Amino acid sequence: MRNWSRVAPGVLRLALIGADVLNVYLLGDVLVDAGGRAARNRLLRALAAPGLRPPTAHAVTHAHFDHQGSSHAVCEQLGIPLWSGAGDRQALETGDPTGILPNPRSWLAGLERWLAGPAQPVARVLREGDDVAAGFTVLETPGHTPGSISFWRAADRVLVLGDVAMRRHPITRRAGLREPLALGTLDAARNRQALRRLAALQPRVVCFGHGAPLFDPAAFRAFVDSLYLRRR
Repeated sequence: MRNWSRVAPGVLRLALIGADVLNVYLLGDVLVDAGGRAARNRLLRALAAPGLRPPTAHAVTHAHFDHQGSSHAVCEQLGIPLWSGAGDRQALETGDPTGILPNPRSWLAGLERWLAGPAQPVARVLREGDDVAAGFTVLETPGHTPGSISFWRAADRVLVLGDVAMRRHPITRRAGLREPLALGTLDAARNRQALRRLAALQPRVVCFGHGAPLFDPAAFRAFVDSLYLRRR
C-alpha cells in the first residue's frame, strides 16, 4: 500500500503523475477514476498491493480521457462493473468522448478521441443521492461534462469532485485553485453553479482529480465566491 496515501477514513489517494498532477481514489471498495491509458500498469500494480482491499466496482467522475483511459483495463482484469453519470454514459460505451466536448470538431476533440481508452459498458448509472461506498453518496454536478458527478460524505464533510475544480493545472502543472480547462468544459456557467452548490456544503476535505487535497473550507468557499465577483 506504499503508493497510496490516506486522505480520510476509508479514502485513499493514488497519484498517477507526479505528486498530485493526476489522482485516482479508493472510497472503501470503489475505485474512482482510472487515469489515462499510459497509467494502466501502474494503476493495476497499485490495486494489487498487499494489504489493499481490492475494488469491487469502478466509478468515473466524468469521461475525459485522463479519467477513463484505463477504465476498460481495470474492469476487464479485475472483473468489476463500471459506474458513471447518465450524461457521460455514451462516451464511455463508445470510447468516443467528442460528444461531451464544447467543440466536437476541434483539434482538441480529435486528440481526445485518439487518447481515450477503449469502450466499456456502463453497468450502473449513478444518480443524485445514490449510495456508493464508505458512506459516500452521489451529487450530480454537470457543467464540465454533461454527466459529471461528485461524491459526498456528509458525516465528516469529505468531497471528491473530479474536475469540477482543480488545484493543479494538468498541463503547466502550476499549483492553485482554478476552474477546469475551458477547452474541455461543455458549459462553464453550469459548472460554476455546481461549484457554488459544493461550496455551500462547506466541505472539510476536497479531493481533486488534479492537485493535492484541500483541508481548508474557507479557502474553497473564497475561491468559489471569487468566480462570481470577477464577473460583476
